[in-house]
Amino acid sequence: MAGPLAGLVVLDLSRILAGPTATQLLGDLGATVWKIERPGTGDDTRGWGPPFLRDDAGRETGESAYYLSANRNKRSLAIDLASAAGRDLVRALAERADVLVENFKVGDLARKGLGYDDLKPLNPGLIYCSISGFGQTGPYAKRAGYDFLIQGMGGLMSLTGRADADGGEPTKAGVGIADVMCGMYASNAILAALHRRTQTGRGQHIDVALLDTQVSWLINQGVGYLTSGAVPPRRGNAHPTIVPYNAYPARDGAFILAVGNDAQFARFCAVAGADHLAADPRFATNAERVRNREALEPEIVALTKTRDTADWIAALEAEGVPCGPINDLAQVFDDPQVRHRGMRIAMPHETAAGGTVALIGNPLKFSETPVSYRHAPPRLAADTQAVLAEALGLSDDEIARLEAAGTIATGNVGKSGDGT
Repeated sequence: MAGPLAGLVVLDLSRILAGPTATQLLGDLGATVWKIERPGTGDDTRGWGPPFLRDDAGRETGESAYYLSANRNKRSLAIDLASAAGRDLVRALAERADVLVENFKVGDLARKGLGYDDLKPLNPGLIYCSISGFGQTGPYAKRAGYDFLIQGMGGLMSLTGRADADGGEPTKAGVGIADVMCGMYASNAILAALHRRTQTGRGQHIDVALLDTQVSWLINQGVGYLTSGAVPPRRGNAHPTIVPYNAYPARDGAFILAVGNDAQFARFCAVAGADHLAADPRFATNAERVRNREALEPEIVALTKTRDTADWIAALEAEGVPCGPINDLAQVFDDPQVRHRGMRIAMPHETAAGGTVALIGNPLKFSETPVSYRHAPPRLAADTQAVLAEALGLSDDEIARLEAAGTIATGNVGKSGDGT
């Protein structure tokens, strides 16, 4: 069954994570994605390892786990944008595309004749999405933006990590979450622009910035500051406005207790044999628990230390008190719910040991137009020849001449251990 975006063509000029995250999602939803890469090196993340995918002989291939994470359902074309002939090829592909996604430095593609104003006359319906660190305008527009920098500049690191009093320091998230969220916002914007195009027939330019999207998803913490004027501190795993909502030590480890309302708190106290805490006016309502967290938290810790993690989770789940384990990634991918929901998948891959590569599944479940896994993350240039022939009608001789000139590279090379 075709996905909801079947028939849509996406020209992907992005690399690293934010843009590739957005285009992988569009590909999962059925779109055809043409990924344009630099001949010889490709997407920077191909080399961001180890770990690298290994072949049957145990040799490292040219695909890092990082690259594999965001480039499923794409076809790789190696085209040199530094050459006039390469730019002509991309221009011709853009005429046949519905969406173009790029994350070059501001102004770079315009200088190559591939900016939105250059392509709009050729394809008035083109949705052109520019992803950058700081946006197409403003005093920082020319700066390069990276996830780590944005987590710091955008306030996330000021909220993440243990308090100074507990020996903590500002800490980034363990994954490139600023990039990933920017990609999510970009894909939403693209879908909105496509819907608008069905009404007007016109495309448009979308300007999405890592810093803007990072500030946007400060959510309650950000609006809390705007409301109160008080800069929120780092609280480790604690919640700024809900107590108890934290990771608590058990006798054999730690678990999460996430009490969301007063009734849940009363049930927790009953399970813990501490009804007196629920009756204490300092703790009877969430607002009072937040005001008196310094008094309550040690009481909770003293209770949670008396039982094992599994005992707490079983007892609290039976009473409808939100709680859970703190899993490492081995436990995550072995979890029966994660497995049931298809969040670990295997795709055929010609260079991978055993012929398959393990990937993270798409979380979206459609009743009529399910996501599909059609193409494993491609080897560099694997599809140059096929796409140029299919989309532009180029003959084998024309493609051979372009390759001889260094304008393109094709996938007609070794399949492992050679950086392709």
